[in-house]
Parts: sequence; C-alpha cells; structure tokens
Amino acid sequence: MSKKIIFLDIDGTLTEPGRNVPPASALEAVKNARKAGNLVFLCSGRNYGMLSPLLAYGFDGAVASAGGYIACGEQVIYDCPMTEEQKEKVMKTLEENGVYRTAECVEGAYADEGLEDFLRESFGKNGSSELIRWREMIKKSFHIRPMEEYSGQQVYKFVVMSPSMDNLNRSKRVLESEFQFCIQDDSRGIVNCEIINRKFNKGMGVKRVCEYYQIPISDAVGFGDSMNDKEMLETVGLSICMENGNEAVKKIADEVCPPVTEDGLWKAFQKHNLM
Repeated sequence: MSKKIIFLDIDGTLTEPGRNVPPASALEAVKNARKAGNLVFLCSGRNYGMLSPLLAYGFDGAVASAGGYIACGEQVIYDCPMTEEQKEKVMKTLEENGVYRTAECVEGAYADEGLEDFLRESFGKNGSSELIRWREMIKKSFHIRPMEEYSGQQVYKFVVMSPSMDNLNRSKRVLESEFQFCIQDDSRGIVNCEIINRKFNKGMGVKRVCEYYQIPISDAVGFGDSMNDKEMLETVGLSICMENGNEAVKKIADEVCPPVTEDGLWKAFQKHNLM
C-alpha cells in the first residue's frame, strides 16, 4: 500500500469544539497511522499558537491559519501574512461597519472588546460548533488577548462576528476582491465568518504539503466538519466529513463517518486501512 498523508481539521473533527484533548481512540489512530508509515497533519483554521498544544500528541506538521502558515516538522514551508495595507484596510472596514473582529497572528490572536459578551448574549448555550469553539477559546484564554494589546504583529486572517448579514455585506463589497468570506453560520441572524486571503486556503495548503513530500494528491485523505474545510475536502483523494458536521460539507465529502464523540476517526482509519 502506498504511503498516505492524512489531514485532520481540529474543532469538531479531532476534538470537541474548543478543546485541546482528542479522544483516546483518535490519538491511538494517529499513532498507529504514523507507525504504519503514513504522515498525519493538522489542517486547521486555528493559528499556529492555538493549535500548537496538539502537536505534542505526535503529528508530522500543521497547516495553520486556513493555509496561511504551514510547517512540515520544524521547517516552515509557507508563510503568507497580510500586507500592512491589507491589514489596515480590513481593520478599518470592519470597524466602520460594526463587525466584531478577531485578528489572528502566528502565536496568538486579538479580539475586539465586548466580543465574549456579544456571543454569550446572542447564543446562550446552544450555538453552532464554531460559535461554541470561539466562546470557549475566549473563556479559556487560548492566546486570545484584547485588541487594545495588539502591537502590530503580522495578521494572517480575521474571524468575525457580524450582527447582521447587511453589516457583513457592506464590508464584503470593499474587501472581496482580495479576500474570501467563509461563512460558518448565519442561522440565527448573527453571522460567523472567516476572512481569508485569496492567496491561500486549506486546499492549497494540502497541495503545498503534498508537493513538499512528493506524495500524489490521490494519496491524501482529509477529515473535516465545517465550511472552511470545503477546499481541503475538494482537493484530497479521499474526503470524509464527520457526522456532527455541516450538512453542506457532508454533500461535498466522499463519505461521512461517526462523530468525534463516537470514535469517528478511529473507525474511519480502520475502515480505510490507514493504521
């Protein structure tokens, strides 16, 4: 069997949203897959600082910031922050349109004051997995600091919460030529969205890693659950969505596996002889 390279989204795929501890079955699957000679990568919208605690469990590298920062082992093979002009344009446009911003850098992120209260008041206990993730990250201080502490670090992408689609669309009209607006959830009127440079996405990240290791895309396997996994799942040779994932993403994937809370990765790795 040819060597496979496996790409795992984190929140809602490898772990429950907002957690840094995968189920024991998932860790065993990753360990056995690597022992069998396969490569296993994290492939996440999280910045490198947010995902780095998971690297201690044993991974071959990470596609971070939705493809904007890629590390293969200790080697950084792709590093694409926004230009200063881009960053200032995004910051100003979002602020003018009343959209809550979280600016993501390599080692941390900076969120507008009031974002946590906004999420709590808007969604209570039953938001989408992405919204729960951000609430938990803010609550537990996953390297997310107040925007007033931001001191000019390079920014790779923005995660935003807009009080309405109108607010977001006004921003989009100004920014969409340079940035993709990946809407994660708008089911309750409040819009959760990632603003990602058009120079990269998770799918491009998968291609860059495969080229680095000279592994055919047909031997890449991707696991995801949300809309920022779309390009990854469209790129890999075998795409698998978690049962707990977005319904639109399930339609893109080749198949659906059990949810993260029911040993989904272990069962899928076993089914496809990845271990």
